[in-house]
Amino acid sequence: MDPEQVFGDEAQRVGSFRFFLDGQRWEWSDAVARIHGYQPGEITPTTALLLSHKHPEDHPRVARVLDRMISDAEPFSSKHRIIDTAGTVHHVVVVGDRLHDDTGAVIGTTGFYIDITDAHTSDVQDSVDEAVAEIAESRAVIEQAKGALMLVYGISAERAFDILIWRSQETNTRLRILAELLVAGFGQCDSGASLRTQFDHLLLTAHEGALSPQ
Repeated sequence: MDPEQVFGDEAQRVGSFRFFLDGQRWEWSDAVARIHGYQPGEITPTTALLLSHKHPEDHPRVARVLDRMISDAEPFSSKHRIIDTAGTVHHVVVVGDRLHDDTGAVIGTTGFYIDITDAHTSDVQDSVDEAVAEIAESRAVIEQAKGALMLVYGISAERAFDILIWRSQETNTRLRILAELLVAGFGQCDSGASLRTQFDHLLLTAHEGALSPQ
């Protein structure tokens, strides 16, 4: 199910993409197109178009990340700024992991965008240990999963819940089960500089641990 069908305008803050090594072809969800200022289906995304929207100060760094992704299908995570067609600056988190075919061969990259322009990062700058302790005290597992997302990406509770719902629908995994898997995986992440990289991968793959029928 397309997340726009559920969230309307809020869905424009979270969207998915795929990049295929064969032909270096991009696919954007409607939400990712709108984050860049385009209507769904208005353009065919390319690497050049993607880079043209990067903020000038962030462009060189993002270009290096994309080059490694295109050359080696390397997983990545980037927090940077883009400028949409109207000239509005958006702060985004972009996460990508390897895309495999049915045989297990790497054929590209799959991932998602989170528009965090309205996030208040100053509210989530506590130490990892303190934040983990606070999350562990939450009553509901969904609240714990939201807390993990807020900590790692510096986003609001509302945006964190959007992401949980979106991933639940994208992976056809019950929200509670997905939250449990995220919380369990988060507890196994090292609380060092690589925390976000570890969590990026967890968010993209946690549903694979859902063994019960959905």
